[in-house]
Amino acid sequence: MSATAAPAAVKPMISIDSISKWYGPVQVLKDCTTQVTKGEVVVVCGPSGSGKSTLIKTVNALEPIQKGSITVDGIGVQAKGTNLPKLRSRVGMVFQHFELFPHLSITDNLTLGQRKVLGRSNEDARTRGLKLLDRVGLSAHAHKYPGQLSGGQQQRVAIARALSMDPIVMLFDEPTSALDPEMVGEVLDVMVNLAREGMTMMVVTHEMGFARKVANRVVFMDRGEIVEDATKDDFFDKPRSDRAQTFLSKILAH
Repeated sequence: MSATAAPAAVKPMISIDSISKWYGPVQVLKDCTTQVTKGEVVVVCGPSGSGKSTLIKTVNALEPIQKGSITVDGIGVQAKGTNLPKLRSRVGMVFQHFELFPHLSITDNLTLGQRKVLGRSNEDARTRGLKLLDRVGLSAHAHKYPGQLSGGQQQRVAIARALSMDPIVMLFDEPTSALDPEMVGEVLDVMVNLAREGMTMMVVTHEMGFARKVANRVVFMDRGEIVEDATKDDFFDKPRSDRAQTFLSKILAH
């Protein structure tokens, strides 16, 4: 009788292995290890100054590390010979403050990277950009400039711009924290739809409602360390650490 083959292990899309980082004498990341598999949504949360934004920026080398290793889709981020611009084009990044080019129209914001980095023609880049602008509900604003849009609209454009590069992973660094409260929902709705479509996502956020709705796992950080790395249900219903219990009691009470 032949033995049944064991199921193949799921290869992580993002692998963060024992990474540490210092700013001068101050250690801001301490031996952090976690993984994100294809199609998974991982929310990174914790108090201000816990290192969560620094952690997510190490994934595409916007923040260099001094110890440990990171791979994205099998490519070593720190490895000699890694083409970082090419890697970054496959890792979409949405920042807290939009980072749109104010002197370019929304259409040009959506097409510039496609043309310069991916080598697409003007026509192909425009077609792709406008399709994604429609996906985030902003087709009517293609001719405008960033300063003519609300903060929530600008952040949705930033998401469309990141998606126009056909990323394999999306990173979000507190995408709603700079928005007026009534604009938060429109950005989170776009992110929820992305998650439901199977986009691999790593999201730094304080929006616990979003985490409860779409996260597969929650990584909780404090003082540069990953204190908990748990399923969504385990994190919210039975956090193991006193620090996470305290955090949740304060953030969920309002």
